Amino acid sequence: MITKIDNIDAEELQVYKELRDNAFRSDRSFIADSPKVVNLLLESDIQIKSILATQEYYDEYMPLVTCKGISKIYLTTKEEMSKIVGHKIHHNCMAHGIRPDDIELASAGDTIIMLDNITSSENVGSIARSAAALGVSSYFLPKSSPHPFNRRALRVSMGYAHMLGIHVYSDIFATISALKSLGYKIYAAEVTPDATPLSALHVSTKWVLIMGHEGKGISQDILDLCDEVVSIEMQAGIKSFNVGVAASIMMYNFKKLL
Repeated sequence: MITKIDNIDAEELQVYKELRDNAFRSDRSFIADSPKVVNLLLESDIQIKSILATQEYYDEYMPLVTCKGISKIYLTTKEEMSKIVGHKIHHNCMAHGIRPDDIELASAGDTIIMLDNITSSENVGSIARSAAALGVSSYFLPKSSPHPFNRRALRVSMGYAHMLGIHVYSDIFATISALKSLGYKIYAAEVTPDATPLSALHVSTKWVLIMGHEGKGISQDILDLCDEVVSIEMQAGIKSFNVGVAASIMMYNFKKLL
């Protein structure tokens, strides 16, 4: 049953205002924006608690909403939606969902992309989308990085972050050591004098690829823990790719070289 919004300040709508970018509630709530992202999540196993959308959205996608069995379906206008979230929006649909629990290390699968202090939500989302597209099993991030289910990152990933096993770690050194004990070979994407060119790499069947900070890269103490440092061959005078682009190139070749 659709409930028409009469009061944009109603308590049940506050979640759409509160959960911007890195904001999360203790119940793991997140907000998804735009029909493409929302519809992808409706087709997944992700729990959706409510939808806030215009009549135009429901006219086109109500069968999909109905199949999910969502109890709270709110009807509004774009103008009201903009007032609820506190800024102008260009889409006609949002959803309130519950992100999955983090995976344990033992269930991470054979291929892992791991971030070390990436600060941009756009980069986190872009890497998630590429990882999902290329069939990487899991996505490891530090607590200090934006979460793949934060509002902007999820939008950039087009919702495909839900296809990855996600693990948020608190100590990168302990996590690397634990992954090594589980049989993973640890690769660092970094430009160093002794780095293996990507074209010459022989990839282990069970690997972790670490991508570093957008500006600082990967620190030496982390590099010292890695089994091998890998770099992408570039034209002279070019220092690096954007981290999202570099991660995509690396993941594609790692999967191709298996």
